Amino acid sequence: MLKAGKPLRLRRLSLAGDNRYLFVPLDHSVSDGPLVPAGQWDDLLRALVDGGADGIIVHKGRVRALAPEILKSCALVVHLSASTACAADVDAKVLVGDVEEALRLGADAVSVHVNIGSDTEGQQLADLGAVARSCDDWGMPLIAMIYPRGPRIENPRDPALLAHLVNVAADLGADMVKTSVALPLDRMAEVVAHSPIPVLAAGGPPDGSDLIEYGTAVMASGCQGLAVGRRIFSAPSPASLVAGLAAVVHGRGGAGSTPGDNGQATRPDGTTNGGMGMTHYSTTIVAGVA
Repeated sequence: MLKAGKPLRLRRLSLAGDNRYLFVPLDHSVSDGPLVPAGQWDDLLRALVDGGADGIIVHKGRVRALAPEILKSCALVVHLSASTACAADVDAKVLVGDVEEALRLGADAVSVHVNIGSDTEGQQLADLGAVARSCDDWGMPLIAMIYPRGPRIENPRDPALLAHLVNVAADLGADMVKTSVALPLDRMAEVVAHSPIPVLAAGGPPDGSDLIEYGTAVMASGCQGLAVGRRIFSAPSPASLVAGLAAVVHGRGGAGSTPGDNGQATRPDGTTNGGMGMTHYSTTIVAGVA
């Protein structure tokens, strides 16, 4: 009976029911500090929901401060991992919550962060496996946020390395995986081809270039979604930016445009990307910012 709940929760993670996802991570308040003044949190969340985000990702304590009616059409993902920018090892992630807590808070899914190549990789993998076991017991979807980070990583954008990482997530029990994009970006298709679970591209172009064009290119590579945080919550109009990205993710970018093609995608200002393909980013994206 409990396991029957997982398909229902997985369905709630995709508003359009097309198994494509636009998540907005808001867990940065633990790692880096406040996103917005405390009095503006509800306004930010309403903007994300109104824009069409499929889900938000927050820590457990933040959930208790949310007005339930705000998430009227948006899934809730509770993040179980944490670290801060002040730590001696910023790549070390520890569990600060569990699946049972997330269930009591009304979560539709949980997420766990793992840094492959870090000094504490072993413990982080053990934590992912333990959470996966609990998720299986309770019928809770699990998103693995898995990145190549640490002193043993020479090229964090290597497609072969990223293909390895998404399989680690799948093999240890995740239902979907959020990870970095490969470079050149057209080689992200190789990562997706080797993944038995949906791949979500983390972040966006940190050079300030067009996020809608980037999202179009990422979806064209075969990814089933985007997980963009900082570029959204720091934008002048988060709702407009989310609406543009949601159109790209769910194939509403314009006549004949569907996720996975190189069709036009409508930007928040009403213009289009002119059908820019993924090769536009093959040499310009240096790192993603989640």
